[in-house]
Amino acid sequence: MLKTLPAPQPTLLGGADDNIALVTEAGALTYAELAGKVVERRAELGDIRRLVMLQASNAVEPLVTYLAALEAGHPILLVAPGEDEASVRHRASLAERFDPDVIADGAGNGPILHEVRVGTAHEFSPDLALLVSTSGSTGSPKLVRLSRQNLLSNARAIGEYLRLTPEDRAATTLPMHYCYGLSVINSHLIAGASVVLTSRSVTDPAFWDGAAANQITSFAGVPYTFELLEAGEFIDRLPSSIRYLTQAGGRLAPEAVRRVARLGHRRGFEFFVMYGQTEATARMAYVPAELAEQAAGAIGRPIPGGRLRIDAEPGAEIGELVYEGPNVMLGYAEAPADFALGRTVHELRTGDLAKQRSDGLFEVVGRMNRFVKVYGLRVDLDAVERLLAEEGIAARTASAGERLLVFVRAERQVDAARTRAAALLGIPAHAVRAYPIAEFPCTSSGKPDFVTLVRYAKLLEDRTVEPDAAAEGTVSAETIRELFIELLGCSGATVDDSFAGLGGDSLSYVEVSLRLEDLLGRLPRDWPSQSARQLAATAPALVPATAAAPINPAADGEPAKRVEKPKPARSRRTYFRRIETPAALRAIAIVLIVATHADLIGVKGGAHLLLAVAGYNLARFQLADAPGATRVRRLARSALQIAVPAILWIGAAAVISGKYTWTTVLLVNNLVPGDGAWNEQWQFWFLEAAVWAMLGLALLFAVRPIDRFERRHPWAFAVALLGATLTARLALTGIEADRVERYSAVLVLWCLALGWVIARADTTWKRAAVSAAVVAATVGFFGHPGREAVVIVGLLLLIWTPRLRIPRPLIPIVRLLAGASLFIYLTHWVVYPPWEATAPWLGTALSLIVGVAAWYAYRLIGGWLGALRVRRQRASVGRATAEAAVSG
Repeated sequence: MLKTLPAPQPTLLGGADDNIALVTEAGALTYAELAGKVVERRAELGDIRRLVMLQASNAVEPLVTYLAALEAGHPILLVAPGEDEASVRHRASLAERFDPDVIADGAGNGPILHEVRVGTAHEFSPDLALLVSTSGSTGSPKLVRLSRQNLLSNARAIGEYLRLTPEDRAATTLPMHYCYGLSVINSHLIAGASVVLTSRSVTDPAFWDGAAANQITSFAGVPYTFELLEAGEFIDRLPSSIRYLTQAGGRLAPEAVRRVARLGHRRGFEFFVMYGQTEATARMAYVPAELAEQAAGAIGRPIPGGRLRIDAEPGAEIGELVYEGPNVMLGYAEAPADFALGRTVHELRTGDLAKQRSDGLFEVVGRMNRFVKVYGLRVDLDAVERLLAEEGIAARTASAGERLLVFVRAERQVDAARTRAAALLGIPAHAVRAYPIAEFPCTSSGKPDFVTLVRYAKLLEDRTVEPDAAAEGTVSAETIRELFIELLGCSGATVDDSFAGLGGDSLSYVEVSLRLEDLLGRLPRDWPSQSARQLAATAPALVPATAAAPINPAADGEPAKRVEKPKPARSRRTYFRRIETPAALRAIAIVLIVATHADLIGVKGGAHLLLAVAGYNLARFQLADAPGATRVRRLARSALQIAVPAILWIGAAAVISGKYTWTTVLLVNNLVPGDGAWNEQWQFWFLEAAVWAMLGLALLFAVRPIDRFERRHPWAFAVALLGATLTARLALTGIEADRVERYSAVLVLWCLALGWVIARADTTWKRAAVSAAVVAATVGFFGHPGREAVVIVGLLLLIWTPRLRIPRPLIPIVRLLAGASLFIYLTHWVVYPPWEATAPWLGTALSLIVGVAAWYAYRLIGGWLGALRVRRQRASVGRATAEAAVSG
């Protein structure tokens, strides 16, 4: 066994000499400067291999000591810094049990190396590099033995799936002695990136000032960290430089995962949910950022170089999760003699019960032992009971989510149990719940019944809820989820999904918005991006049925139930009803288009207004919260939803009448040179412009930096797009467009961009600015004031009047016309001509009726084909099952 130092070991410092490695309030250190400090500290540690106990605070000197000891081959025992009771007790327990040779403390002007002895009292395995406690602060003497290979391989694997480069910069949002916090430092240094060393809390505004000033690109947190961020609205202070967020250290609720992932979609950062244990150095699995929302609740796939399997009984889906990889520990150390051991563990039995989902990702469903995560710490519940017993408090412990539950038999001990448990563990008192109980329950076999304890705690919590606070509305999140399933055809929708998140678009939002208004009344402006749960919370106020609803006594340990539910306040039915302006404008525009073409009226401009409304809806739906790949798919799908029926209809008309050429059928007239005169081939210019605009945007957002920029700066991006389209128009035509120029895809894109900017105008000054842009961009384009007025008035309504009041009897008509507008536009060209000269009113009415009928027919055929496809898939699965049964 080695007592002398081995040859110099591979370093974690992977950056170029001149690159920044560390950033502190006192200044920055380059990799060359940090390496120089490491060389000096190696000399101070001496030539004999010794056990170094390091108080690992987030400061330069402890980090230098860590790197120096690691490179020189001195085994390091990481302990928590600080003078609080839990930290002092923990360090004393470890020092007494494992007898370090050197103790490094201090974080100010430099650590003081306290030499317990000149040489060493221990024998060390050649592979031993790091010792880390497994139990947070419960005082357990068991240590995890990690090798240098464990540290290096895990740091490289993390850097690989997070795509770390020298341009990245992390802040120490977690303690260095915590394996998750240490992994952030290791992975960044080995990638040549930089680390901002800070001990400030994420609830400290100064932390966020420093994060913004230092342009951090990542943020790491445990579940409690994200609770703090959301509760204090600190999450809104994430700098624009943030590229990704990571979460580990316990299970984050699926709803919270989805919220953070959706925020990332809006703000342009990625969110990685990760899973790990100290026994695997840090990380074992991660959920790719693009799957974070749909895979909420899963731990993901193995890290690069790792393997996961489920050790289950034959035929069982759930079993113990087992991990293999180069980051699996050497083994445990329960006494100093264990330092000399080599590898005793070759695979890690995690103690977690898990399953592998149909999508290949792994999901933890329970624990096999009594270790739980509380406030980001791994806590041994049995050890907590022992510690409290030493304080004279007989207790039983359990956990619920991220909270520690403590049960005592004397009510006078409740407060003492809560405060002592929090102090002994070093966690906030509000993370502990204490309850009095007459007797500690046991199972039939005489073992402690922890399930009953948790149920008892829930019963007590439910009984303390005020009646009005527990009241349920008549419109639930489940009601809205079922509406989304019905109207969007998304059978997998959950109460945390939104209309936009489920792929809702301008062709479906009219019906959805009107149905939602039936349930909820006036909708918030951003309702498409709100989840079913959030929308349910906007339901009308409730009026209790009685002054105080009585509580039924609990039976068989079940939570008490309320006798009566409150009743919703009924509003007076009025003749006028509000409808979203985009829906009303679609209906009005398509009527103007048809009536003008049929010579019933002479009010032009409806098609250009409709194109602007399409841009408005595009920004609200297709570009709503979603990963970049999903945005691209949404845009491509929307283009197909227009192109497929258009090509089918125009193609049929071309075959039957010979009226249209192949360029019109394929919507490519813009790509074919012409004489500049209006003719029948330009009748579908609006559809052609919309399709090619969406396909062009899909290609644009497939470029990751562009997609990220638009998420971070949606208003600036929309304004820049409008500026680019207007510049192109002015360069090609000047202020007024002539003949077919006003229908060319390139020259009408400004209309779509204008609608996009309107959707992004979320403040009064932005609405005022875009109002001026509407007037400036439209005046002079047609050379016809009346036509320009139609566009201007329609868009000003869109900007300043989110909802229009119209007579209630007109609501079904508006719904039909807005929903069928595409098919009315397609079919009216062959419907009105026979009546144009003699009965234009009849030609107009028939065009609208035929378009609505075509819309219904297309939907029925689509539904029938979808059902047929499902039946065939089920039949195929049934045949395969039968064949397997026979062959078995």
